[in-house]
Amino acid sequence: MGKNLSADPCEPQDRGRYRRKVQRCLDTLARMLTDGSFSFPRKNIGLEVEFNLVDAELRPSMTNTTVLEALNDPSFTTELGQHNLELNVPPRPLAGESALQLEDDLHAYLSAASRKAGESGASLAMIGILPTLRHEHFDQKWLTNNARYSLLNDRIFAARGERTVLSMEGAPLPGRQPERLRSYSESILPEAACTSVQLHLQVAPEEFAAHWNAAQALAGVQIAVGANSPFLLGKTLWHETRIPLFLQATDTRPEELKNQGVRPRVWFGERWITSIFDLFEENVRYFPGLLPETDREDPIEALDSGQAPKLTELRMHNGTVWRWNRPVYDVVDGLPHLRVENRVLPSGPTVVDMVANAAFFYGAQRALAEADRPVWTQMSFQAAEENMYAGARRGFDAQLYWPGIGWIPPDELVLRVLLPLAHEGLRRSDVSDEARERYLGIIEQRCLTRRTGAAWQREYVLRAEERGAERETALNRMLGRYLELSATETPVHTWSLEA
Repeated sequence: MGKNLSADPCEPQDRGRYRRKVQRCLDTLARMLTDGSFSFPRKNIGLEVEFNLVDAELRPSMTNTTVLEALNDPSFTTELGQHNLELNVPPRPLAGESALQLEDDLHAYLSAASRKAGESGASLAMIGILPTLRHEHFDQKWLTNNARYSLLNDRIFAARGERTVLSMEGAPLPGRQPERLRSYSESILPEAACTSVQLHLQVAPEEFAAHWNAAQALAGVQIAVGANSPFLLGKTLWHETRIPLFLQATDTRPEELKNQGVRPRVWFGERWITSIFDLFEENVRYFPGLLPETDREDPIEALDSGQAPKLTELRMHNGTVWRWNRPVYDVVDGLPHLRVENRVLPSGPTVVDMVANAAFFYGAQRALAEADRPVWTQMSFQAAEENMYAGARRGFDAQLYWPGIGWIPPDELVLRVLLPLAHEGLRRSDVSDEARERYLGIIEQRCLTRRTGAAWQREYVLRAEERGAERETALNRMLGRYLELSATETPVHTWSLEA
């Protein structure tokens, strides 16, 4: 999805050409997997962080291109909305003190971005959904000025043939009734409300299925322990409202196709896999092309000539199927490799919280992937999907299913089962004791205090309203205090609720 696209209209013959080219790419990938064509010197990790720009009134600041030009750093790029930016941190090995260095690097990158944003009258806000967003911010004029985003918007709306419907019921604040959102949008900009952290892990082809299955099994508890998106358009909704919002904002299905069981493009999946090829093949079989552009490369000829094929069309197609754990094919310095991209976590609240979330994921994922009796052989795929939605809706108040235990709250599951596994997984990855204890210690304390970013936001707003504040005022005060505490770089479980 990172390449610029032509703004020319798509002709009917383009779709047939694109479909044939995607299939040729898929055939090439199958051959590469069979022939052992992939480079795998070591397990590298990578991180992408999306964040918001806000003005002095804590409203969205539509200044991303100005800030990006001032930064003049290829590590930063635009995102869908003019109030969004994305940071792509260079890949690195997981071993040693890499996680500690990652924390330092994130501070340096974000400090630079904060300075440049300040010159434009804006500030950075790392939060899953900006609580001061209003319906007016979903106007199509606020799309980032890039043909790729306009085309994506137009193709999604053309496929669905009607407005975006935002409809969800929230987990109630203590002592309150559940709040309901029913809204519409004439653009896909509600997707821009969803700012996330994406974790990448480079894996060998023969290890991919185990690592992807493990990531799927972890999704529910990851979200419950890392939730940071409880408010949208003034409503208290899910602890991680990004999950239903992203699905609804990019849905290409009208109601009739939903009723027929047609798969959404934001997708958990439907089965455990045995090969990365399963995922790419499902994407091609089930989803029509949204951005049907082709290049001149014949991937099989490129492979026969000893080059790493770009597989441009397959990669572009893969970028328009938003799996919560996405397969990635990439070529770096002429060498092809495969990655698992974990997409379930929100941005924020602090750098140290995000690195702790990453350490927990990488450690638990490795331990589960290498277990003698894998967890996915003991639970249904549907149970893993239900866990994801339960964790997103209710956070620490959810009940998750885990083999050998049954139904259990996320904090207890982490403390009893997954945290010891994460420690073991990081040890096997040769992560230093200092890094392992620092970041997994934060996860432990978050579970003991039962305070995520979402829990803190919800409780702060509840207290403000009990003292007489209206919802809009309470949200604005909460965000102001959130940004103050985020700047202190103390993990969210230590944050005070005092104004």
